Amino acid sequence: MRRKTIFITGGAGFIGSHLCELIIQDGNRIICVDNLITGSKNNIATLLKNPLFDFIIWDICKPIKIKGKIDYVLHLASPASPVDYLNYPIQTLKVGALGTLNCLGLARVKKAKFLLASTSEVYGDPLLHPQKETYWGNVNPIGPRGVYDEAKRFAEAITMAYHRYHKLDTKIARIFNTYGPKMRINDGRVVPNFIIQALTNKPLTVYGNGNQTRSFCYISDLVDGIHRLMTSSVNEPVNLGNPNEFKVMQLAKIVIRLTNSKSKIRFLQLPEDDPKKRKPDISRAKSLLKWYPKVKLESGLKTTIAWFKDNL
Repeated sequence: MRRKTIFITGGAGFIGSHLCELIIQDGNRIICVDNLITGSKNNIATLLKNPLFDFIIWDICKPIKIKGKIDYVLHLASPASPVDYLNYPIQTLKVGALGTLNCLGLARVKKAKFLLASTSEVYGDPLLHPQKETYWGNVNPIGPRGVYDEAKRFAEAITMAYHRYHKLDTKIARIFNTYGPKMRINDGRVVPNFIIQALTNKPLTVYGNGNQTRSFCYISDLVDGIHRLMTSSVNEPVNLGNPNEFKVMQLAKIVIRLTNSKSKIRFLQLPEDDPKKRKPDISRAKSLLKWYPKVKLESGLKTTIAWFKDNL
């Protein structure tokens, strides 16, 4: 069987680096591109020694030329946490628009399959629960979160335009909350926030009353879903996330217990446009990809906590 070449943007990021590790196990060649705004070479340190792994520091908002055959273009590059896309609002919009356009252009030239890493944030603060792929969303385009939400919504729109107009084989993964080793200590999302606060016995910051819900998917389950989607014949968007729903307060109490922390809970004002509920309907992933997350929350948190302990 011929070795495949996979071009991955954001490959030095949290999800991207785990995906690189999974794909290279099959003997495939990877061209990893990252500008390291939120990614880190530490995430791909072991991969850099592999002759099948090529790393290019590059801003994918600029056109890129690659010699040779490419079989898949996977576009994962983007700031992904509220802290990041509030710090880098213009870069977030540009990578969703220009970055996606450049990746689609590369896929078209190379006659490669294309996968967009989209997000549950395209649903905004949802009025439908759980969220199905057929739901159009409830997004504030001019709110502080709009730079990320609308960047991904545009990315989905241009991906489908290339699919319909240029007949490009495209896939769209709508990724829900994901956690695991290699998340940045200052990532700003709820799981690393709680773990770092608990390990240092600082108050766990809960926004609002803590009754807002999230679904937490462990990283190994998520990249397995992306890989299945990438190699499938599915072209419509697919939700990838864990359908088990937890209140943020529940998560805080679990993290405190698992870390044996002396931390208390501190309540802060709920940020503007923060989603009240988040739970994927994964019927499409189950039926078309035969995918379902396997890792239970406490099991995944134990592994993640151990990683954070070693990297504090």
